[in-house]
Amino acid sequence: MFVQSVFKKRSRFVARFSAVLIFIACAATVPGGAEEDGKSVKKILLVSSFTEVVKNGVFAKCIDEPLAGKSLTFIPAASAVEKFTFYVKAAKKAFEKMGIKVDVLDIINASHEEVAATIGKNDLLYIAGGNTFFLLQELKKSGADKAVREHIRKGKLYIGESAGTIILAPDIEYAKDYDDPKKAPGLDGYDALKVLDFYPLPHYTEFPFKKGVEKIIAENESLGENRKVMYPFTNKQALLIIGDKVTLAE
Repeated sequence: MFVQSVFKKRSRFVARFSAVLIFIACAATVPGGAEEDGKSVKKILLVSSFTEVVKNGVFAKCIDEPLAGKSLTFIPAASAVEKFTFYVKAAKKAFEKMGIKVDVLDIINASHEEVAATIGKNDLLYIAGGNTFFLLQELKKSGADKAVREHIRKGKLYIGESAGTIILAPDIEYAKDYDDPKKAPGLDGYDALKVLDFYPLPHYTEFPFKKGVEKIIAENESLGENRKVMYPFTNKQALLIIGDKVTLAE
């Protein structure tokens, strides 16, 4: 199944993709230590706006395990080249309000050893929004890309916001309609973390990304049988991935 034209009515869109995404009012929750055939299962929550899904209750519907007292690796690197960064402080405040111990990791300046140790010791992992290309550059430069991928595969809960969602795709070339690649002059390719086999499309229908997302979907549709699997979601929705199951929570 592939995303059809964004220009069609949303009701038609939902009907067409009910076989791929399970649309829910109360999302399937993330169980602690979920396993499948004795192996850890990926537990991933992708959001366009973290504060929005906290405010409207979607986050709580997706994550019902107690989070108070747990530690979180908080990676804000993507925002370092952005003019507006209010969403980073807002997300940090929202986590702290839940009673989560936020451990901010500056992957731009930290050593490889510090990056690996910090990601490894904390219970949860969050990557903030910003410039996707700069984020990928810094993840690769710091070795955080390998650590993030490793701990997601071990079953550590990963929460990604905006650029933090796109980074899990097979590649980020499609993000040129979200962000400026020139802000990452040291990036030598678009291969991303490859944790997912599809391409998240955050900020679906949302200003100021609406036209950019429409363009991405339209160009993808023009590829016919070679088009990619893309999942759009708005600022008020979230994509919950448990193992290989993808659920759109709203």
